[in-house]
Amino acid sequence: MSTNLLKLIIGLLGKANVGKSTFFNAATDSSIPIANFPFTTINPNIGVAFVRVNCVCKELGVSDNPITSQCIGGIRYIPIKLIDVAGLVPGAHSGRGLGNKFLDDARQADVLIHVIDVSGSTDEEGRPVNPGEGNPLFDLQFIEDEFDLWIRSLILRDWDKIIRESENLKQRIETVLSNRLSGLSIGEQLIRNSLDHIRLIKKPSEWTEEDLLILSKQIRTRSKPIILAANKADISSSDINIEKLKKLERPFFPTVCEAELLLRRAAHKNLIYYLPGDSSFEIKPHETLSNKQNGALEVVSSILRKFGSTGIQQVINHACFEILQNIVVYPVEDEYKFTDKKGNILPDARIISNDSTAKDLAYLIHNDLGKGFLYAIDARTKQRIGAEHELKNGDIIKIVSTTSRN
Repeated sequence: MSTNLLKLIIGLLGKANVGKSTFFNAATDSSIPIANFPFTTINPNIGVAFVRVNCVCKELGVSDNPITSQCIGGIRYIPIKLIDVAGLVPGAHSGRGLGNKFLDDARQADVLIHVIDVSGSTDEEGRPVNPGEGNPLFDLQFIEDEFDLWIRSLILRDWDKIIRESENLKQRIETVLSNRLSGLSIGEQLIRNSLDHIRLIKKPSEWTEEDLLILSKQIRTRSKPIILAANKADISSSDINIEKLKKLERPFFPTVCEAELLLRRAAHKNLIYYLPGDSSFEIKPHETLSNKQNGALEVVSSILRKFGSTGIQQVINHACFEILQNIVVYPVEDEYKFTDKKGNILPDARIISNDSTAKDLAYLIHNDLGKGFLYAIDARTKQRIGAEHELKNGDIIKIVSTTSRN
């Protein structure tokens, strides 16, 4: 699968031993080291995970054969890029542990999933402790603090130069800061909105380090939104911490990554029927399982009954569609048969921003299509739509251009 198709990038944050690697393995069906010691993950692991949506094939009454995604029984799984980076410890922004590498890798992501040990089975350094002795709320706070401090350190690195460019050369402060934070893909408008939100109107030369920290937090919140995966939710000590998380009024999902990993491996061995995100599974007929296998699956069944899922697919979907406000559209080349040139039905499904236009889609498919864009066709209505027409979730679109894809 071409990495050019994987436009959406989700990053996994979290300290050591909270289950990030297990989350990554389960979400990507990969096999990377899982061990009970800090810094198991040294280099960023990059894999392909999937978002789950109801495919339009059922609505249209067709049997599709996707090329760039998967469709199983009317459920479409669309690939995204998932990055699992090294564990964090307090003081990472100043270079402690693998902090600088972690933060540099995390900047690539469009949205971040912060995996925390909601059972409290690890201390602040990621070392195992008795369930309930650790404080997952501390984990939540310190990682966000480290990110904020890192952004502030980037600004402070050339602060005198930033002030000179802003005041002496009469450049807008958001322009100068955007250039300084270009590696984070943070634009001027986002910085201006952040400044307006915190009402930081005094001259930059009068800003204190506390002002810069407040600004950095606002920039991080807007540019790198975070959703929580409250992992190890099946351990009894998790219940009280889950109730505490509810009071924070921010999105989180109880997750049991080990259960998801077990289900996917059992499905690969053809022992069970299970689709990621399902609330249940079925043991395949005529399969004879060992007592150990039956016992493990019964434990997983109790987890699914309690939480409704293992949480992994739900947190990925929430990050993609609720936090980033994306939609899914289906490009085709024959608006009557819903096919590409080779006759593949609904061959592609693209995740795009909910304010994307027909021309934006053309550029996403291929740069040449965008350059030569003439118009698009809504395959449902067979009507022409213009370059600035905003697309809707589930649209099936044909692009008409003066140039063709290579």
